[in-house]
Amino acid sequence: MNKQEITARIQTLKQERNAIILAHNYQIGDVQDIADFIGDSLDLSIKASQVEEDVILFCGVHFMAETASILAPDKTVLIPDAGAGCPMADMLDAGELRKWKRNNPGLEVICYVNTTAEVKAECDICCTSSNALRVVESIEGDEILFGPDKNLAAWVARHAKKKIIPWDGYCYVHNNILVKDVKDKRERYPEAEVWVHPECRPEVIDLADQVLSTGKMVKQAHETEKKEIIIGTEAGIIYRLKKENPDKEFYAAMDLALCVNMKKITLLKVLHALEKMEYKVEVPPEIAQKARGAIERMIKI
Repeated sequence: MNKQEITARIQTLKQERNAIILAHNYQIGDVQDIADFIGDSLDLSIKASQVEEDVILFCGVHFMAETASILAPDKTVLIPDAGAGCPMADMLDAGELRKWKRNNPGLEVICYVNTTAEVKAECDICCTSSNALRVVESIEGDEILFGPDKNLAAWVARHAKKKIIPWDGYCYVHNNILVKDVKDKRERYPEAEVWVHPECRPEVIDLADQVLSTGKMVKQAHETEKKEIIIGTEAGIIYRLKKENPDKEFYAAMDLALCVNMKKITLLKVLHALEKMEYKVEVPPEIAQKARGAIERMIKI
């Protein structure tokens, strides 16, 4: 089948299965085009909790599909590639978190949504890159455990009036964006603003005009009068930014800033997921119940 035929078949199956397709901003263009809703982790979490369809086909990485399953326990949640994981989420497991908590008694734990369901079940509240500062400020204590992203923790610590104790994890995509990459692009496009994601290294954040989550990048791209922007995050978002803002130019701070796991999902895999109703993402009820509390506490903020 060609692309047009695959797309038509997906639309037919979507109706037959009563399914909705959710896609992250980092997905390839073909997958974004077939999606019913595109967003960042917070957008997708909120959307998953509100869907009326019977099936959620989640085009993202595994922890995101887990979050959808936790927030919509009566829905069937599918991910087109069961191997689409997140290296950062794997940098902190539930056993390590329990030990970390024992070594820091009495401190509340904030877990980035880029974590497994088991880790979410052990934390007090979740956060995303777009609401991390607000979540930190919502905590009463003066010291907070924050995992697994040390770069996001460092960015929040700059603005929060609390002591943040970070876990030593990171997103390899954002961590690989270096000062040299940003300076080289700035030299090439001197009129461009620089927007970077808070998962970037602190020294890269120092060079930015704005530090924004992907969701806020999408919003700001519509509002800015700037015609050229250098984007310091996973390069997949450039597709959406250009599509929605054809009068502006967007340049990846690092052309090879690509998440291998996000790119595992293809149009053909979306089709196969709906045909075979796989791969189902299910979270054990006892873990889901605990994790749901931390996620819903975040959404309320």
